[in-house]
Amino acid sequence: MPPVPADGGAPLRVAIVTESFLPQVNGVTNSVCRVADHLAADGHEAVIIAPGHGPAHYAGFPVIRLPGVPLPGYRSFSAGLPTRRLMTTALRGFSPDVVHLASPALLGHTAVEVSRRWALPTVAVFQTDLVGFAGRYNIPGAGTLWPYLRRLHSAVDRTLVPSTATLELLTARDFPRLSLWPRGVDTERFHPAHRDEALRRRLAPDGQVIVGYVGRLSRDKRVGLLAEVAKLRGVRLVVVGDGPDRARLRRRLPGAVFTGQRTGSDLSRLYASMDVFVHTGADETFCQALQEALSSGVPVVAPAAGGPLDLVEDGCNGLRYAPDSVRGLRLAAGRLVHNTDVRSRLAAAARPSVSARTWESVNALLIRHYRAVTAPSDSLVPVSPSHP
Repeated sequence: MPPVPADGGAPLRVAIVTESFLPQVNGVTNSVCRVADHLAADGHEAVIIAPGHGPAHYAGFPVIRLPGVPLPGYRSFSAGLPTRRLMTTALRGFSPDVVHLASPALLGHTAVEVSRRWALPTVAVFQTDLVGFAGRYNIPGAGTLWPYLRRLHSAVDRTLVPSTATLELLTARDFPRLSLWPRGVDTERFHPAHRDEALRRRLAPDGQVIVGYVGRLSRDKRVGLLAEVAKLRGVRLVVVGDGPDRARLRRRLPGAVFTGQRTGSDLSRLYASMDVFVHTGADETFCQALQEALSSGVPVVAPAAGGPLDLVEDGCNGLRYAPDSVRGLRLAAGRLVHNTDVRSRLAAAARPSVSARTWESVNALLIRHYRAVTAPSDSLVPVSPSHP
């Protein structure tokens, strides 16, 4: 027999419409995968609707592929084309109880229009700072994105945001019906026990302090700022990830170890084997990499903006720096690199600071959001998260 949902309610049929999915690896894809895993384990049914080519199934659910085109300046990213006929066929063929819109843009806009036409409840996840992304890639029309996104999100039943900074930003821009839905972390996969001394010796054969970055190697992540960290005495810089900026960054960071994209146990060992984790992106609505580093027992350095404000308590589990201050980044990283006592104290507080943020608890909250928008209007109640 299929499992019974943990909340005791009837199984839900969820159509997940995502602007990005496997084989692309990024925050949106990772969140969609975690949601699908939870829905499968909890006895719900789902379909994933995504652009471009890739696997036809995930977590036992079908993946319906719609046409996509490479994004200018970032050709490895396939942007979904707004094909209303195909979206209508996909949604009506599945007949969902709720439509989950993962970081909606072009594909999501079409899904909203179809959902409204057929009176399907909708939950939209505001995950990507599309305005910041478009600005850093000089995409035409970036100035019109805020009005476009406000109209899109005004048409859905509920918009879920990953951090208090994003909640405040969208509230100030008059986005309606906002609720907080943070991101979870796999506290077993990302654990200090995965620290690998043999790997550390290979990465830093002269016993240097290992400073790491994990994420996309793209212009919007500002990874080139790590050149300032690489200048610190006794540092070995380790860059984990791939993306369109990789060749340029290898030239700019000649002494760094570039591992390429890593997943599974390789990624677990790399995180846990770092001494300090540095994030450079200033347009993060959450920043999952920071959370994974903290869960791995690694103190972090992050810009004091956006999602990191919820994750990094300055002087407790990491250090913040003014997002546009290269000097601030260098000083914060240098303090952890050269002060063993401070680094050890912050490392001890890193994992406890995120240990309650499990994917199980976060996705149980998501199910409550689904239930809320599918309930009769006279029984709707707000859903409050158990933690920020």
